Amino acid sequence: MKLNNKIVIITGASSGIGKSLAHEFARRGANLVLAARQYVTLCELAQELQDKYQIKALAVQCDVTVENDCAHLVNQAKLTFGKIDILINNAGISMRALFKDVDVQVLKTLMDVNFWGMVYCTKYALPEIIQTQGSIVGVSSIAGYKGLPGRTGYSASKFAMNGFLDSLRVENLKTGVHVMTACPGFTASNIRNTALNKDGNQQGESSLHEEKMMTSEEVAKIIADGVEKRGRTLIMTGQGKLTVLLSKIIPAILDKLVYNVFTKEKDPLLK
Repeated sequence: MKLNNKIVIITGASSGIGKSLAHEFARRGANLVLAARQYVTLCELAQELQDKYQIKALAVQCDVTVENDCAHLVNQAKLTFGKIDILINNAGISMRALFKDVDVQVLKTLMDVNFWGMVYCTKYALPEIIQTQGSIVGVSSIAGYKGLPGRTGYSASKFAMNGFLDSLRVENLKTGVHVMTACPGFTASNIRNTALNKDGNQQGESSLHEEKMMTSEEVAKIIADGVEKRGRTLIMTGQGKLTVLLSKIIPAILDKLVYNVFTKEKDPLLK
């Protein structure tokens, strides 16, 4: 699939990986429908992309936890461009708290954004994407293959995302719809700064050392390449591929390795 003149919806497009995806797809000639809660920021981004890449970009204010917002997003895309080729479910939020300490509402919030936001958008976009035999992409995580300490709600939401996309892929083997699960490793973006603590407040400073992580621009390029090649699953780092492999062959040893990694966080939750 070449991306020139394709109509692409990107959720969570105002910052981080979503913003980088917007730039990457626009650079390849796609017309964009950008969704996020930060409407002013989104409008500024849409104008920037139109000026820089000579494409069309529509900003739609959307809270993916609200089903009607997701329906409105898809409807606006259809009214403006007449079709939808690609939906990228990128909107996401993280957390950092041990389960024994966390308010359960934090886990509900993560499921609402990461899982149900994807479900709502996909439900309304799927009929249009069946018509174009286009792509549905979920930006998941290695945390969807291996549970991470201090991220019970995040891992749960990503495991749920992976299962949903797997099922959807099988259901659409004969429709021509392409379903892709994209799993970045740790990425230098604002997702950890906005991660929720045990009380549901944003933690602020990242607890991880981000200087050696993938950039959001690198992630966006890999995802765009994956859409063009109609890939199935993207595990983006060597560490991620190793984690997935070890989870299958020596899961108990992997538990200990992951534990040790997370004792090296700034202000670690595990000692």
